[in-house]
Amino acid sequence: MKLIDIGFGNLVSAGRLIAVVSPDSAPIKRMVQEARDRGQLVDATYGRKTQAVLILDNDHLVLSALTPDVISERVSGTDRKEEPC
Repeated sequence: MKLIDIGFGNLVSAGRLIAVVSPDSAPIKRMVQEARDRGQLVDATYGRKTQAVLILDNDHLVLSALTPDVISERVSGTDRKEEPC
């Protein structure tokens, strides 16, 4: 099982990951609110600004302070070890 570091020592299973999207669009904001209402939202931002929303295959959403580009690089294995300031 491959695990992906999504920032601050938090890990997500690569096998469960469906998509990594930006949180700026209205449909994604709606998805985040619905997941929060259902209790299926994991906030891994540690109080920082949400830069990416990870959509998992079990209808859970994970919020990350890393950008989608950085997470994509970590999934593909070309990790730059970039953390938010």
